[in-house]
Amino acid sequence: MQSSKMSFKNMIVAPHHLAAKTGSDILKEGGNAIEAMIASAAMISVVYPHMNSMGGDNFWLISEKNNNITAIDSCGGVAKNASRDFYINQGYKSIPSRGALAALTVPGAVAGWKAAYDFSVKNLAGKLPISRLLYDAEQTANEGVAVTNTLKNNLNSKLKQLIDIPGFKDVYLKNEKIPELGDKILFPAMSKTFSNLIKNGLDDFYSGEISKDIISDLKILGSPLTESDFINYKSTFVKPLELKVKGAKLFNLPPPTQGIASIMILGVLENLNNVYDNDVSFIHNIVEATKVVFKIRDKYICDPKYMEKDVNDFLINDFIKDLSKNVDPNIAMPWPDAAVGGDTVWLGASDNYGNSVSFIQSIYWEFGSGLILPKTGITMQNRGVSFSLDKNHFNKLIPGRKPFHTIQPALAHFDDGRVLSYGTMGGEGQPQTQATIFSRYAYQNQNLQKAINEPRWLLGKTWGDETTSLKIENRFSSKTIQKLKKIGHNIEIVDDFDEMMGHAGAIVRHSDNLVEGAFDQRSDGAAIGE
Repeated sequence: MQSSKMSFKNMIVAPHHLAAKTGSDILKEGGNAIEAMIASAAMISVVYPHMNSMGGDNFWLISEKNNNITAIDSCGGVAKNASRDFYINQGYKSIPSRGALAALTVPGAVAGWKAAYDFSVKNLAGKLPISRLLYDAEQTANEGVAVTNTLKNNLNSKLKQLIDIPGFKDVYLKNEKIPELGDKILFPAMSKTFSNLIKNGLDDFYSGEISKDIISDLKILGSPLTESDFINYKSTFVKPLELKVKGAKLFNLPPPTQGIASIMILGVLENLNNVYDNDVSFIHNIVEATKVVFKIRDKYICDPKYMEKDVNDFLINDFIKDLSKNVDPNIAMPWPDAAVGGDTVWLGASDNYGNSVSFIQSIYWEFGSGLILPKTGITMQNRGVSFSLDKNHFNKLIPGRKPFHTIQPALAHFDDGRVLSYGTMGGEGQPQTQATIFSRYAYQNQNLQKAINEPRWLLGKTWGDETTSLKIENRFSSKTIQKLKKIGHNIEIVDDFDEMMGHAGAIVRHSDNLVEGAFDQRSDGAAIGE
């Protein structure tokens, strides 16, 4: 079994090795974890373009050496022109999932980089210029990237949905065909955008030369986003969610993310018996905890300005204890047909100075809206399709409203001084995988890499998938699978290291400055320490 990577200086983890290398280079040059993360986030938008883009959103958890936790919400809201009537009057009963009309929320990613950069300068003595942090991404976009299996597979599975969207085939098809593994794809327009960000600063994305190009393309292509939507957008610093569990304190992002679900699952597990006895008990209890928690999530979690309850009410110990009573140790409850999905990248960093970052960036579905803006090379997200056009729905479309986000970075402070940054892509799988990795590491005493490598499962919809069964990798024993079926789980067996389980990663910093890193073998990633 592969062991965790170890270092006494720093560590970076990313689902693509070039993004990890970029971050590692920044750390070696004396950069801090935030600076490394900005560089890696820029690079990952080039080398994993089906997963994320400057046209998406991101969220940050920053743990300083003194254990102060800072959270950044860089999720863009609905365009002022994207009202319910805007779609209804065009004959739509729901928001189109692809194309210009799916690009209805402001991309927050670059604003997140800017907020984190300013925080780094002010609080962490950050000194590397934006020109250095974006250099690798600029060069790689211009020189080209090698097609990975995950990119090729997504092109194969989604091309019918995307081929008629303006700009898509011009970027991704080679002689009208899907490129082969190892073929080169160039992103010259994206490289120019990075050059302009280097020249003019990150704010240029929202109120400068780049913004003008973005708005010009969006107007021509038919998106409801306008100049004022971009000019008025700012990232926000928010108070992270917290929950104390055995041996550690958990942190995650508040709504509009589903971070509450990740924390609550571990809270529910703490109130159950015999969770870690064997694979059947472990899987069953996490799955059932997920079900009871998702019912809360799907009823209440949305833009916090529109929520009926304070999210912290769900973290009261008595509430979680009562919720755990709905978990039957011997019978699987029926699973409601939820409809959540998404494409994401999680990255983590820990620097020479004792700071750690847990970071996640997304364009929602694979390739987002599919709309690639010709002047800038930016792929626009389709996060806004999570809104309902039903005027009575609790998550109805309202201009300015933030969309519900499956993505959320996780972080934990252990009582013994360890700091764990962890996360994954995978839609509804994110809270489940986070709970699994944390439990394997914290309570089953598995090393970090083993906790990620071990076979996983996923309840519900996820990246690239449309079913709500309990998907289980075939590395679990037939005896385990049969017992799960017997107690009522609707099992679907998938491949041994199936990509639908997500691209997870984790970093743990020990009190003696030992740093461990682990990446997912289901990805093209790496964990690099010095």
